[in-house]
Amino acid sequence: MASIEKFALHIPSLEEIVGVLQGGLKENYADVQVSVVDCPDLTQKPFGFPVKGICGQPRIADVGGVPYLLPLVQKDKVYDLNVVAKEIQLPGAFILGAGAASSRIVGSNAELMPVVQTEKENRPATNGSYMARMNPKDGGYLLEKYSTKYHDCEFALLANLYASEGLPGKVIEVKANRRTGEQNFISCIRKALENHYGDKPVGMGGTFVMQKGKAKIHVMPEFSTCPLNTDEEVNNWLKFFEMKAPLICQPVLVSRDPGFDLRLEHTHCFSHHGDGGHYHTDTTPETVEYLGYFVPAEYLFRIDRPKETHMVGRD
Repeated sequence: MASIEKFALHIPSLEEIVGVLQGGLKENYADVQVSVVDCPDLTQKPFGFPVKGICGQPRIADVGGVPYLLPLVQKDKVYDLNVVAKEIQLPGAFILGAGAASSRIVGSNAELMPVVQTEKENRPATNGSYMARMNPKDGGYLLEKYSTKYHDCEFALLANLYASEGLPGKVIEVKANRRTGEQNFISCIRKALENHYGDKPVGMGGTFVMQKGKAKIHVMPEFSTCPLNTDEEVNNWLKFFEMKAPLICQPVLVSRDPGFDLRLEHTHCFSHHGDGGHYHTDTTPETVEYLGYFVPAEYLFRIDRPKETHMVGRD
């Protein structure tokens, strides 16, 4: 049984967060508009999620961690989103986020973009996840809809997850165009929250679309047989690509770590044109356009925190 730690996050009002993000994003983007809106119907394009919204008992889970991937992989670290939903006290939860696929299921290392309405009583899970992995034939990458080949809700090693009841409701809409600073979209949001709330951790999740421009994205190759002990070694192992909009992204962020060895921000993305992976930043600051929907989480759950840890590979 994995260890489970629970922490009550600071939950500001949506209106208060709007003001904090408006000010913080203005330092990094030329055009910024933040407001409280009704969540759009996320079953519609471009999202295609199995539920309409991201509201209802929102919570964040940080499962496993990079120390199970680096310096050498620990392949016995396998999890299930249906089990996680119960562990975070929300069976049937709708889960979005960023993690690693289970190599014992998919046969290789892969980026996972979980989009899952977990099982509840008589209702089976609906898995709308995507995965991205390297194509050994040509050195490129492959984005695949998970359910076309696999019928489980497994993942492995690590994941940062945002869970809710998947209901409609009020959300924070963020529009940010033309990047003028150095920070990526999610780093800018997270740091604005940290600067304002300090040692009162605020967590958020949801989805955003990079509507225009291109982005720096990585896809993990096969597991390294040599230990990866530095960020430089990790970056030489990872495969980086420039991918084009529109990209549907799944961010999970916590403004400050209250002592749980968290990954403070983690964003994966997919598309309907074959691009997807781990989002780093846009590469076209003059033309980039972001549109996001976020909800502050009530609780943070830390599941199976690594006993031996390090700070390598957290970017």
